[in-house]
Amino acid sequence: MPNYSSQAIGIFDSGLGGLTLAKALTQCLPAEPIVYFGDTAHAPWGDKSAAAIQAYSIKICDMLLKQDCKLILIACNSASAVAHELVKEYVGRKAVVVDVIDPMVDYLADNYVNKTIGLIGTKQTIYSNIYKKKLDQRSVNLQLHALATPLLVPLIEEGAAVDPSILIDTIKSYLSEPSLRSLDALVLGCTHYPLIKQYIQNFYGDEAVLIIDSTNIVTQLVKNLLKENGMLSKSETFPQKKFYVSDYTAAFSALARLFFKGPVILKKYPLWE
Repeated sequence: MPNYSSQAIGIFDSGLGGLTLAKALTQCLPAEPIVYFGDTAHAPWGDKSAAAIQAYSIKICDMLLKQDCKLILIACNSASAVAHELVKEYVGRKAVVVDVIDPMVDYLADNYVNKTIGLIGTKQTIYSNIYKKKLDQRSVNLQLHALATPLLVPLIEEGAAVDPSILIDTIKSYLSEPSLRSLDALVLGCTHYPLIKQYIQNFYGDEAVLIIDSTNIVTQLVKNLLKENGMLSKSETFPQKKFYVSDYTAAFSALARLFFKGPVILKKYPLWE
């Protein structure tokens, strides 16, 4: 029998957005080892075809399974929308698989019945209509207004190289769409977007619009799943964190150092070479 308690949590995203979840998991579960993969060579995934995202996801999961990960977190809405079921089938019983869409849908179903909700995300996430389909499957009565915001991820991935005024103007342009007015809440349907959450909140100013991201919701679900399955780490030492990227980027390195309070070791792991 594998010693699941000593195995790592695997996390993957198209780039640096999933670091928001890696940071939250480290704070919530400090004894858990983390293996993170950012597919920086192909980011952003939101403009890619479903077939391409599925291929990237399977290649990354193969790598994470070789790292003996006990749980694989798809820390990307685009991949959660089009590759979740394929990943679960591929991984089988080798690891628990968690996506970022189902926990958010459950949260909305529990807390936002009869409310008006906005949703922003990549083209792949929004055009898949996955949130509405899953809400309809649960017979949740709420108004969902979705808008693709494809320029945000590239701007976030560029990090400090981008003039903040460009990011602010882009956010203003998107959120000024009539469909995103008079909302009770706005769902950030991309794990990159918590990095610009304050800019989004500033846009709404004094309006009573709650900005919801999946970070804490997903983190709590991962904790509960590990506890229920007897897979929580029993380590009393500082756990190892491994960071892999398919291509080195300055923004990824800088954000990882900021989030994890010091130098981090990045290893390049090309998906195809």
